[in-house]
Amino acid sequence: MPVNYATPAADQLFPVAGVRLGVAEAEIRKKNRRDLTLVALDAGCTVAGVFTQNRFCAAPVQLCRQHLGAGQEIRALIVNTGIANAGTGEPGRQAAQASCEAVGALFGVAPGQVLPFSTGVILEALPVDRLKAGLPAAEADLKADNWHAAAHAIMTTDTVAKAASRHLVINGKTINITGISKGAGMIKPNMATMLGFLATDAGIAQPLLDALVKEAADASFNCITVDGDTSTNDSFVLIASGQSGASFAAASDAGWAEVKAAIIAVAAELAQAIVRDGEGATKFITIAVEGGKNIEECRQVGYAIGHSPLVKTAFFASDPNLGRILAAVGYAGISDLDVDAVQVWLASGKDSVLVAENGGRAAAYREEDGARVMAQAEITVRVNLGRGPAAARVYTCDFSYDYVKINADYRS
Repeated sequence: MPVNYATPAADQLFPVAGVRLGVAEAEIRKKNRRDLTLVALDAGCTVAGVFTQNRFCAAPVQLCRQHLGAGQEIRALIVNTGIANAGTGEPGRQAAQASCEAVGALFGVAPGQVLPFSTGVILEALPVDRLKAGLPAAEADLKADNWHAAAHAIMTTDTVAKAASRHLVINGKTINITGISKGAGMIKPNMATMLGFLATDAGIAQPLLDALVKEAADASFNCITVDGDTSTNDSFVLIASGQSGASFAAASDAGWAEVKAAIIAVAAELAQAIVRDGEGATKFITIAVEGGKNIEECRQVGYAIGHSPLVKTAFFASDPNLGRILAAVGYAGISDLDVDAVQVWLASGKDSVLVAENGGRAAAYREEDGARVMAQAEITVRVNLGRGPAAARVYTCDFSYDYVKINADYRS
């Protein structure tokens, strides 16, 4: 079960005018599961995305980059689960293209106006015929208030659907923001085995949206890690329909700061939900690194701690073997780090324990204090590097027995 997370009810997810979603059971890999999602966009939407940095990126990622780069107006998204269409070579690219052609024919738009997304098992061919056969049912299901169903239809090893929503009033206009994401394993920054789709009915000019999707990803999906594996299919897409009547062309426009903050907050909620639902996770861990010379080195330390299997298994067992954290700080790659200046705390709520300072165990630290904090479901590891004003946060989870079981049995 996820750590302190539950899927919002359908009526808590605000519809976004200009965006309709439909789902279907296409039997992409298994029967009796929703595994196909169709998203229809009205004319006038702006769309931006960021994608995996894995060089073995999946065929749909390649095509998404190509279609977004061509500058055509995007009118539809097609998402399948079960098969990732990654590691499939030219046949995979042809399958992704055929998916776009089928959706384009359905909506009367060019294939280049369709973005394809896939998630699931790598090295297996996408059954395009099944995908095509499922499209009419997905089209018939298109509704503006279908975010809840779509959140369920994009799941793979997720135990819960992930969604978030906000609305705010700017310059007398009510703006809705709603998003969904999926992911539980093969999660590492830049980006993770995750799909994220976020839409708003605010109007956002393309250059502003292009900058925002990168900033939002850096503040959310690029701050999470479950197992340190960078996926082949990661995609995060922002859609702005403009149908609220509020529009923004420049960062200096009145109300833009509030809209940007709300969009980033939704992205962060979706990203953290992925960690809370990490495969086999029992604990949600925030790694707060401060006192760095710059944000990059703070993240470097945060990722080193968050990726360490030894740290993560210790948290699962509530075992205060905290030398593992110090070791991760030490091998994070800061060549001129003064370890005597480093301080480390464990905290949960108001319970904060100084663990290390002056190059070793803090004088007042007792192991039972560390064990008490580590037994909680939500824990913060706070590290002060003592070398500057920068700070950053990384979110991760523990490693349990179930992580191994889930991944050993993933294809069965």
